[in-house]
Amino acid sequence: MIEADSLVRRFGDVVAVDRLSLTVDRGEVYGFLGPNGAGKSTTVRILCTLLAPTEGTARVAGFDVVDQASEVRVRIGVALQESALDGKQTGRELLDLQARLYGLRGATLQRRLDAVIGLADIGNAIDRQIGTYSGGMRRRLDLAAALVHDPQILFLDEPTTGLDPPTRTKVWAEVRRLQREHGATIFLTTQYLEEADALCDRVAIVDQGTLAIEGTPSELKRRVGRDLVVVELAGDTTGATTGATAGATDAVADLAGVDDVRITDRTLVVATANGAGLVGPVAVRLAEKAFDVASLTVRTPTLDDVFLEATGHRLRDDGTITEEVTR
Repeated sequence: MIEADSLVRRFGDVVAVDRLSLTVDRGEVYGFLGPNGAGKSTTVRILCTLLAPTEGTARVAGFDVVDQASEVRVRIGVALQESALDGKQTGRELLDLQARLYGLRGATLQRRLDAVIGLADIGNAIDRQIGTYSGGMRRRLDLAAALVHDPQILFLDEPTTGLDPPTRTKVWAEVRRLQREHGATIFLTTQYLEEADALCDRVAIVDQGTLAIEGTPSELKRRVGRDLVVVELAGDTTGATTGATAGATDAVADLAGVDDVRITDRTLVVATANGAGLVGPVAVRLAEKAFDVASLTVRTPTLDDVFLEATGHRLRDDGTITEEVTR
């Protein structure tokens, strides 16, 4: 349903998308995961026909995004990060207009309006002017407008950014329903690791405009393939990694069974084939070197660890990345 071949998009000297290739199958939820500035939104705008690629080609629903843009547009729904809602319209008027522009009439129109008004979940505000809405209300209305015509392919560009947890859960449920009941193909960009893990059949991690790694969440986590001993070091956590904290990597790196050591701020992560067997030696060594340990746990890999493995950074919830010290 979506094919991109060696996509490049430049803005002057800045390369926002760099030789990116991907395919998305019919009925798949495809997660596009990366930090702010990684090229996620630029890629979506190319696939939605809002930007032309500098180089490369892309097809959506079988149609070229440059030469057959109008054919692409009638088959997709799009909710971008920055919505363009008319503050003079009411929410209901906006949804009604959107539905009519896609050719919906009569009972079908009313059925779809009822469905997406329920998703928007803004109560009586649906009949107030959009200019009076909060940011979260605007976000939910924009998503409802993208769904009103029951599109074959849905592009969601960070759809839950800024939403409260209950509303985010409703959006997740709607994404699953669209896939389950309608077989919709969904291209989802996100900076939330748990969102990608919960919703996506496959995940692509993008960094600096390139595709770093791709696969199902379980496949990606298996690639890390090791237990992780996670140590939270006590003390001030407001600054960047200090020389003293960085020294914690040297303290444990030569222990038997240690495959890799990384530290972010004051979190030390030790990769090993035998997490349970390494907990004791790590605790003893850090105590010997006078490091104050707040907590020490063993866990299996997460998408956060996959992101670290692929890019050398950790991804924060605000879309920024951490500084890493690696041995």
